[in-house]
This record gives sequence, structure tokens and C-alpha cells, in this order.
Amino acid sequence: MSNMVMLPIIIPFIVGTILILFAKKHLLQRVVASITALLMVGISVYLGWTVYTKGTMMLELGGWEAPFGIVVVADNLAAFMVVLTSIIAAVCLFYSFSTVHPERERYFFYPFFFFLVTGVNGSFLTGDLFNLFVFFEVMLLSSYALMVIGGTKFQLRETFKYAVINAFSSMLFLVAIAYIYGILGTVNFAHMAERVAELEQAGALNVVAILLFLVFATKGALFPLYFWLPHSYIGPPTAISALFGGLLTKVGVYAIIRMYTLVFTFDIAFTHNSVMLILGGLTMLLGVLGAVAQFDFKRILSFHIISQIGYMIMGIGLNTALALAGAIFFLAHNMIVKTGLILMSGATEKVTGTTDLKKMGGILKSHPVLAWFFLILGLSIAGIPPLSGFFGKFPLIVAALDEASYFLAFLALFVGMLTLFSMIKIFLNVYWGAPQYTKEQASISLKSTLFAASPLIVLTIIMGIFAEPFFAYTEIIANELLDPSIYIQSVLGE
Repeated sequence: MSNMVMLPIIIPFIVGTILILFAKKHLLQRVVASITALLMVGISVYLGWTVYTKGTMMLELGGWEAPFGIVVVADNLAAFMVVLTSIIAAVCLFYSFSTVHPERERYFFYPFFFFLVTGVNGSFLTGDLFNLFVFFEVMLLSSYALMVIGGTKFQLRETFKYAVINAFSSMLFLVAIAYIYGILGTVNFAHMAERVAELEQAGALNVVAILLFLVFATKGALFPLYFWLPHSYIGPPTAISALFGGLLTKVGVYAIIRMYTLVFTFDIAFTHNSVMLILGGLTMLLGVLGAVAQFDFKRILSFHIISQIGYMIMGIGLNTALALAGAIFFLAHNMIVKTGLILMSGATEKVTGTTDLKKMGGILKSHPVLAWFFLILGLSIAGIPPLSGFFGKFPLIVAALDEASYFLAFLALFVGMLTLFSMIKIFLNVYWGAPQYTKEQASISLKSTLFAASPLIVLTIIMGIFAEPFFAYTEIIANELLDPSIYIQSVLGE
């Protein structure tokens, strides 16, 4: 059974490699990619269920025991993230069939798509810090190629910026790994946690903790390291932008959750209650202010990616069971809803030919399903009940009040109001009002794109209406995270 843990990594890697050989056979690539995406959803759900019912699964590669060999570990958090990744990847893939031009497909779109999924799943399932770096690089190299597909000047310029900032953060990552190995003599997560509990070098470890946090904050687009994101994510085709918005920044958030609930827990007053809460609050506020100031559909959504990350960091920083459960629920909600919103922006652009809010209007009359899909997702990300966004934000605000972080709770509510304002601004300018499109634009069919995105709308409704079992699951994950001995014993044994 433990071999199953490798499937979310091996399958997309093998399929991506095979598809390189058939780069010019569009139909064959689509068929193979579709089957693989659906297979990945089935495998990930089965893996998640197995971990939930039978406990953490681990595979020691090459028969080398931990902490000396490479380990792949699937606990409830990692398995949950793999399930979300497979769903989002499948939706974006099917959406791409009707939106990515064949000329772009022939430049290895599908191989790089699956290599990116390999890097994301590997980042979630790896059990040591160096292999986290390796999978980060697999993910990032694939994202560079996907971001530049099409080769417009804007894409090339923004890809260059994106590559430079990530190359710099990768360099810092290697420096942090070297420091950790020098202090602890290991890079295995469980062994690191065990060694940290034994050593009394809080000063040196705090330096490494902050250095690693800078790395993950850059990947996750936290304040003040988010400047690369708003432009980078609007250049590529919509399916790629949605894949990036749903997955890439969340890998950085996952890394923060993993490292700062398992390893760096010796000075919570500094790392969590000071650094994370301050940066989380600033990320929330400045991200949403950037969104409110924009009048471009995709730019607004890009700034909201930043703002919503702040809520997740707020939950991690509060470091209580309720706050962590809320952060994980909110993380899942945001991956689903943010992906859906970006896909809706692409479908709308397909009709109007622009993303400028001032040049759009009346889409509700010609494409009502598109308008209502956007409204559901927009209300969800703003935190309006009974959609999933409300049940992600509510426990975070309650947890902040429980910890006497009243200003943070107020800030979360204020940011939610501004998020609602920006969603209403989009709806009124784009979907409401007098039509600003031609008869030809009104007749454009969006059946395939809306059908591809529909699972995300269904999921945000289900996660809201049936929030209790979903939140109970995230509470189980949070309680596991707050007891590092569970992870340590699963990897290292007694």
C-alpha cells in the first residue's frame, strides 16, 4: 500500500515525458492528458481516503531507512492538498482545450503542464527539506515554460521578472538548507523536529527560521515580497493563469504550515505571534487595496490572490486548533474559488475581447450562466454565507477574538468588506448594465468552457452547505499538526 504514495508524483512525470514525443499530435495529447487527469483525481481521492481511515503512509525509497534515505510521506494535510491539486489540474486542463491555441499546444504545453503537477505533488508529499527544494525547482521550471508560451513581449518581460525573483529565493533556500544541516545534521522533517527539541540554539535556529520564511513568503506572495505576482499571472493564457493562481502560491503556504507546526515551534511568540501575524495582516490589507484600485478584471483577481494569502498566514500565526483548521479550510476554499474566478475572467474576455471594466457591460443578457457562475464565486470569496468563503473566514475571526487579537479580527472583517466591494464592482461593470458588445460577440458559445469550470462552482456550494463535515476534517488535520509527535513517530518509528 505504501507504494501508492508515489503515484501522484510518478504518473504525471511519466505521462509528461511520453507526451514530449507526441508534441505535434494534438488529438492524441488531449486524449492521453484527459485520461491521466481523471486518473489522478481517482488516485488522489483514494489516497486521501486511505490516509484518513488508516493513518499516515510513508515510503522509504531504495529501502534506506529514515532519516538517512529519501522518504515520501502522506499525512492528512499532504493527502488533502494532493486531492485539491488533482481537481484543479483536471478542471484547468479541460478548460484549456477550448482556450489554448493549437500553436501554443505544440510547444510542449501538455508535458510542462504535467511536470508542474509533478512538482506541486512532490512538494506536498516529500518528507525532507532538500527534496522540497528539488520539487520547488521542478514546479518553477515548468511554470517558466508555461508562462512564456505564446511569446508575447508582455509575457517575456514578466516571465523574466518572475524567473529572477524565484532564482534569488531558490538561492536563499539553498543557503537555509546548508545552515539547517550545519546546525541539526539532518534535512529530514521528522528528524529536524526531533533534533530541534533536543538542542538549545534558539538564536541560530531563529535566524534560519526567518530565512526559510523569506523563501516561502516569496513563493507565497506575502508582503512585502508580492510585487512580482500581479503582472506575472495575467500574461499567460487563462487556463495557465488559473492553474498558477490556484496552486503555486499555495505551495508556499503549505511549506509554511509544515515547517512552522513541525520544526520551528520553539519560539512561537516571535515567529508566529509577531512575524506571521504582522505580515499576514499587511498582506491582507495591501492586497485588497491594490484590488480596489484596479479597473482591469484580471488585475483585480491577481491582487486578491495576495490578499487571501494573508488570511491563511493569520491562521498559522494564531497557532490554535481553531485557527489552523480555519486556515486549512480557507486554503482549500481559496484554491477552488480563485481558480474558478480566473477561469470566469477568461470566459468573459473571450466574449468581450478585453479585460477593461470600463469597456465591458451587459454580459448577463447574452451569457446569463457565465454571470451567475461569477456571482456565486465572487460572493464566496467575499465570505457571504452559505458559501464556502464564509466558513473559512468565520473560524479565523473567532480564533483571533479568542486570542484577544481584536485589531486583526477587525482587519479581517474590513478586508472582507473591500473584497465584496471589488466583486460587486466587477459584477456591475461587466455583467450588469447596458450591453457593450456586438451581435457576433453575443453569439459566442461558452458551453465547453463553463462546463469545464462547473465542478468548482459545485464544490464551493457543497463546501458551504455541508461545511460541518469538511470543517471536522480540517480540525482533524489541525490537531495532527499541533501534535508533531504523530508525524515524527510515523516517519521515524518509536
